[in-house]
Amino acid sequence: MGINCAYEDLEIDKQIIGEEIFIKKELPKDFAEASLDYNPLHLDPSWMDKTNFGKTKFKGVIVHGMFTFSIITKMITDWLLPIGGIHRRLETRWLKPIYPGDTITPQAVIFAKKKTIKGNWVLLKVRVTRQDGEVVAEGESMEEFPNNQ
Repeated sequence: MGINCAYEDLEIDKQIIGEEIFIKKELPKDFAEASLDYNPLHLDPSWMDKTNFGKTKFKGVIVHGMFTFSIITKMITDWLLPIGGIHRRLETRWLKPIYPGDTITPQAVIFAKKKTIKGNWVLLKVRVTRQDGEVVAEGESMEEFPNNQ
C-alpha cells in the first residue's frame, strides 16, 4: 500500500486500540530512573500520606504523567509507521491519577483528515482508560502522510 493510498483508505471514526498495560509496583521507580524525575509524588508513600494537595487526595504514589504520554505515543507509532505516516504532535490532559496495580489502555479515533500542499494530515482524539472504564488522560494528536515527491 503506497503512502497516499494508506491516507486515502483511512476513514473518520476509525478506532485504534493500544496495548493494555498492567502497572507493576516497580514502574514508578523504573520510570523515574529513565526520566530523571525523582519527585516524591511518584516514589515515596509516606511523603504522599502527609502532603497536602488542596482538595485532591491521592491513595499513595502515582504514575508519572509522562508515562501515560509515552504509551499514547507508542500506540500511535505502532499503528502509524507501518502505513507510512509520521507522528507530528500530541497534547494531553491528565484527568485522574494512575496507581501501581492499575491496568490502563490507550485508544484513539480519527476525527478529521485534511489535505494540504505539503502533506496529508490526520487528527486523532486520544485517551487512556483504567480497568474500571474511567478516562485518566485525553487529548489530541496530529499525524502526517507526506505527499509523494
